[in-house]
Order: sequence, then C-alpha cells, then structure tokens
Amino acid sequence: MALRSRPCRRTARAAALAASALLLLPGPAASALARSSHPTEPDPPRPRPAPPQTLLDRPGTQVRRMAGAPALPESVSSTSWLVADAVSGEVLAAHGAHRKLPPASTLKSLFALTVLPQLKATTRHRVTQKDLLGVGEGSSLVGVEPGQTYRVDDLWRGVFLRSGNDAVHVLSSMVGGERAAVRQMQAKAVELGARDTHVVTPDGYDERGQVSSAYDLAVFGRAGLADRQFARYCSTGFARFPDRKGSFSIQNTNRLLTGADGVGHYQGLIGVKNGYTTNAGNTLIAAAHRGSRTILVTVMHPESGEGHAVYSEARSLLNWGFAAAGEVRPVGSLGKLPQHQAPHRVVRARAQHPVLAAKPLFSLGTLISAGAAAVLMAGWGWLALRPRSRSSS
Repeated sequence: MALRSRPCRRTARAAALAASALLLLPGPAASALARSSHPTEPDPPRPRPAPPQTLLDRPGTQVRRMAGAPALPESVSSTSWLVADAVSGEVLAAHGAHRKLPPASTLKSLFALTVLPQLKATTRHRVTQKDLLGVGEGSSLVGVEPGQTYRVDDLWRGVFLRSGNDAVHVLSSMVGGERAAVRQMQAKAVELGARDTHVVTPDGYDERGQVSSAYDLAVFGRAGLADRQFARYCSTGFARFPDRKGSFSIQNTNRLLTGADGVGHYQGLIGVKNGYTTNAGNTLIAAAHRGSRTILVTVMHPESGEGHAVYSEARSLLNWGFAAAGEVRPVGSLGKLPQHQAPHRVVRARAQHPVLAAKPLFSLGTLISAGAAAVLMAGWGWLALRPRSRSSS
C-alpha cells in the first residue's frame, strides 16, 4: 500500500506546484492556460461601432436657427436639397440629405474629380468609333467626331459646358474604358465619404441602380471647387469647340451662370454642374461667392412643375445661405477634403457674353502705336505743305 501511495503523492505534489505556478502567472496568461485545460465556446466577436447619428440621417427638413435667423424659403418643392458652407464644409440646412435618387449629369462632377488628375490638358487624342460606343440614345452631345483629333482641354469644356456624353466616353477610353472609369469613380466616392452613391455609367445616363444624394453631390461639388482645374472649367460660361471647319461656339447649360432663357444670372455664381433625365428630373449643384463666403447648394427633382424650378429654388436657397450664415448652428458636415486638396480661394465666375469674351482684332498697345504714328504723319504733312519763310537781310 505504501508503494502504491507514492505515485499519488507525486501527482498531488505536481498538481499543487502547477496551481502555484498558475497563480504566479499574469492574469491573461493564467486565464488562457485555464481555458486550454477546459475548452469552451469562443467568445462572440465584438460588435462594430455604429456610424455616428446626425440630424442629416433623419428624414424631413433639418435646420437649427438661432434668434433672428431668416426662415427657410417656403417655395422649395425639391425632393431633396442641401445648403452648406463650401470652405468649412458645415451643412447649414438640408431636406432628405441622404435620400438616394438618380443624379443625371451632376454625376459628371464625380467623373471629373476621378479623371482630371490622370490626363494632361495639352494631350491630343484622335477619336475612334470605338471611343464613342455606349453613348446612350438621346444623350446630350457636344459634337465629338470620329477621326478628329482633340485636346483633353477641349474635351473637358465639352463635358462641363455642354454636358457632352460623347466627350465623357472619349475621356473614359483614355483611362482604360467605361468599366474602368466606373470602378475608379466608385472608389473615389468611397474615398470622399459619399456613401449614398452607386455608379453604373460615367456620364449619369439613366441606368437601373445608379443613385446619389443631395449630400454626396455637395461633397463632390465642394471637392471640385478645391481643385483649380475643376473650378476653372465649371465657371466657364462660353467657349469654342473644334470641328472640321475650325471651331464653333458653345455655351454652358447652367442658366444661373449664363443668364440664358430668362433665368437671370446669379451674382457671384461659380458653377458647378446641372443635369436632367426623364427619370431623374432636374438636378443641380450650384455655388456662389460673395465677400468672404462661398455657399454651395444641391437641388434634386423639384416637384412644382415650373419650367425652371431647379434654378429658382437653387437661387432661393443660395440667398438664404448667405443671409443665414453665422445665424444657424450646423446640422452636419461634408467631412474633410482629401489631404492633397485645400479649401483655397475659389475661382470667380467669368460668364461673359460671347461678344464681350471674344478676342479683339487689335490690342490696346497696337491701337496706341497706330494713333501715335498717325499724329506723327500728320505733323510731317503739315510741315511739308506750309509756305516756306524767307530770311531778311
């Protein structure tokens, strides 16, 4: 019996030593060792933190007016809209900010943000028939012709001024094709924090599942204004576009910029992009600069039935934005701009009349020189023709 009890004593002694060692181990190590000796079900994964809830995530109109702040315009019938400070990114007021709707050609703002950095403005490209495949029936066109060579600079004016889907498809072909452009645009939207946007076509043409929101369009517009090339294109009212005979005049389709069709030019307007399709209705990203402020508005699908409602409602919201700045508390933010961009001084609009914008036949210096020469010639002629005086002795 004594011989048999020795192993038991040794076992008991080993267990006691193990228990002592376990007590000496740090807490995590001890618990891990204990779990290994007694296997149990793994702990469930911790839930990911939910995105912060803001007023912009709520349906309906969101505004936080302080005492004396102007009331929002009552005439706005748009399904979704937003007013923001373009420099700080603070959202001053919004209605259905994250409601997903078809964006129409305002999606070209995301296309430009994606493709502009990839192509030099001076690059020349000879257009092929393949470049223009996939342009939707009834699309807005600037007049790109197969076999014709265009500068990238010309094509961008076709995109911004005439909303040319043909120019968009040619530029897409230069960065790998339509599918590549769509993938890149979707990645850019994610980078900018535009979580409501789903890209199907690079030009905004109606396709099932293609959506954006007033919030996302404002994000694109603000990022565009922080890019000098984008800001220059979107603020151009009139330009020339090349064709086989030379060039022809094109005009920006944003009537608040040009003052066309009786809409009336909005003072200080910069751009940014308008759009229309049967499915989307009218959409608009508009920004204006006055004094030290730049106000940005987005308007999607007005329901009033008025012919130019998208412009009149954007005008009302811009007016309210300038009046309410500093008088309301923000209801949200458009987020941070990419690190390589900064909210610098925006480009002023230069939507001149085509006649005023045309280059004069003679420069001011030439006219001054010609005038001086004419005076000198007249002086010489007078000296040659006057009676000669005789000297007296």
